Amino acid sequence: MLGSSRHLGTDDLEESDHRIDMTSSAQHLSPSSPNERLSEILVCPRDKLPLSERPGLLLCRNGHRYSVVEGIPILLLAEVEQNHIEGTRSLLVAEAGEKAELPQFNVREGEIDPFVRNAIGATNGSLYQHLVGNISEYPIPSLRLPDGQGKLFLEIGCSWGRWCIAAARKGYQPVGIDPSLKGIRAARRIARQLGIEAQYLVADGRYLPFRNGVFDQVFSYSVMQHIPKGDVRTSLQEVRRVLRAGGQCQVQMPNVFGVRCLYHQLRRGFRAAKDFEVRYWRRRELSFAFDSIGPNYISVDGYFSLNAQVSDIRFFPRRYRVLVCASDFVRKLSRTFPPFGWIADSLYVTATRE
Repeated sequence: MLGSSRHLGTDDLEESDHRIDMTSSAQHLSPSSPNERLSEILVCPRDKLPLSERPGLLLCRNGHRYSVVEGIPILLLAEVEQNHIEGTRSLLVAEAGEKAELPQFNVREGEIDPFVRNAIGATNGSLYQHLVGNISEYPIPSLRLPDGQGKLFLEIGCSWGRWCIAAARKGYQPVGIDPSLKGIRAARRIARQLGIEAQYLVADGRYLPFRNGVFDQVFSYSVMQHIPKGDVRTSLQEVRRVLRAGGQCQVQMPNVFGVRCLYHQLRRGFRAAKDFEVRYWRRRELSFAFDSIGPNYISVDGYFSLNAQVSDIRFFPRRYRVLVCASDFVRKLSRTFPPFGWIADSLYVTATRE
């Protein structure tokens, strides 16, 4: 626990195969402190040392300090260039600490959180753009993983938490990280609104603030495709570190030879990606990158888009429904005819930590 005066030693940071019970009653927590169960697995993202708690702060014995705002740890590195503007904005709030004036929202039962209502097109993709300001239900995807059975699940780049919600409903104990404090605040509000047990914090996939070997499953969707390939490789090394032996990661990535991916590359003149634009990967390149975690394989996620979900079919107008149904049909067909996988737009890479 972060509130303890005891400093954990190196032995406490070694890989372990135990399950961590992350259920905790929110009414027993200080609004300026992180969840007690979450605190048990947090470490300094810089040097991986244990953290101790002070009012509104988390500190490691090397003097690194991190703000806790509304009970949310902001574990970003100020000296590192942020891959998204929201990371920079989160650091500004962290600098102000509990003095930061943040907008408050009271989302009632049956209402849609304002963050989702306004940002659904950005967080879910262009096929969802028509829902901006006009959404009456949260689009929660179907997670293509076995039942969780209480396993600890980490999502990198969770935004408002749709995949964490899907994981919780499938029996996992989810932890979501994102550099956006706005997204994380929304994720916490929505989890409370839907009665979902999930933990959220502001953090960077390149510098995961977790002990070694604590997660059973790591997941990321439509996130790593937006960051430089060197940063992806750094993130995968961190994924390996926090996975237990035998744990698994599943990451969605774009295929350089996907039909729609080729169209988008053509539109930008096949120039190198910049800022938060999509970086396209060859299958062999992906397999080699994920070798840093362990044995891996590539499967088809979908065609004609990078993030449309067949489980969201009811949200789409007719022209998009045809597209999404066609994608799912060809995805299933690719199991029988693997060459179809070479032109898939969206791929899953699944790796097992040895």
